[in-house]
Amino acid sequence: MSDAPVIFEELATQDGHLIGVATLNAPKALNALSLEMIEAMYPQFLAWQQNDQVKAVWLQGSGDKAFCAGGDIVQLYNSMVEHPGGPNPYAEKFFTDEYRLDHLIHTYNKPFILWGNGIVMGGGLGLMAGASHRVVTESARIAMPEITIGLYPDVGGSYFLNRMPGRTGLFLGLTGANINAADALFVGLGDRFVTHDRREATFNALKAADWSADAETVVNQILRQQESQSLEALPASPVRDHFDLIQQLTDADDMAGLVKQITSMKTEDKWLSRAAATLAAGSPTAMQLIVRQLQETCQMSLAEVFRSELNLSVQAACKGEFAEGIRALLIDKDREPKWHSSDVAAVEAEWLDSFFEPLWHKGQHPLNDL
Repeated sequence: MSDAPVIFEELATQDGHLIGVATLNAPKALNALSLEMIEAMYPQFLAWQQNDQVKAVWLQGSGDKAFCAGGDIVQLYNSMVEHPGGPNPYAEKFFTDEYRLDHLIHTYNKPFILWGNGIVMGGGLGLMAGASHRVVTESARIAMPEITIGLYPDVGGSYFLNRMPGRTGLFLGLTGANINAADALFVGLGDRFVTHDRREATFNALKAADWSADAETVVNQILRQQESQSLEALPASPVRDHFDLIQQLTDADDMAGLVKQITSMKTEDKWLSRAAATLAAGSPTAMQLIVRQLQETCQMSLAEVFRSELNLSVQAACKGEFAEGIRALLIDKDREPKWHSSDVAAVEAEWLDSFFEPLWHKGQHPLNDL
């Protein structure tokens, strides 16, 4: 096997076309998304987009455990330790390049198939959310768990969480709850359910297809056929089952009431109780950031959302809360973060406002060209 961070292949179809295949290649790290991976994928995806021979792109993770468990936040943590209070050139570059890649996938001009098997979290979900054909498998475990590290669901989360049914996006953003394949189909993060053992059959069908027809139709027909042979393995959807309750829990007049309603619910349901426990242990600052960011971006275009997120993420990398969350969970692993505020009601307005201060003058934003 190659030791390249991403392995690129071009598979020949029987009628003389190509399918571009990219494989995240860090299985021991659950394919955590590094800057090196981002820098490899962006120019390759651009080249495939401009190559008329390439009819579709397929993105997957190596190994069977994860598509991508999130961004490589240990590198980010080191940069925050190195540049306390900012500016932080590494964080600025990482987030700028990551969001530019995510935006490219969202706006890709040919079928972009993502094989969402195993763990798909954080930065991995940023890659997945924009794909035109998002396949989820029986082992898919999807989440935006940034609340646990003092951040908010970025990588376009401000866009896709706001577009989920009812207030399910708000609930998932605040609680970092894991969702499965059926949930992904329900909330709009997945398009097809295909069991992982049908991956080779799906590949073979794509290679054998007649690509003189419309490429979107070709991919849809193949994935529909593979899904029809997989549906018996589709799990139940906790989000769909608890939709009415989620609507009640997220209906509050202020942040303190919202957090209390979720964290104090009485339930025997393991999925709900885990969600409540994650919120209770999360960063009070992040709770406020999540709600305010979703409110401020709800009418924004995709490009505007990524520009807003870049400002907020780089600010977060300079404030200390994000670094402390990573330290407690992944560096020292003591799971005892010393958050800026004791509870959500104690988060000062000035502190919260500082995260939203513009970092660039008008016309100078790094993502102005999106």
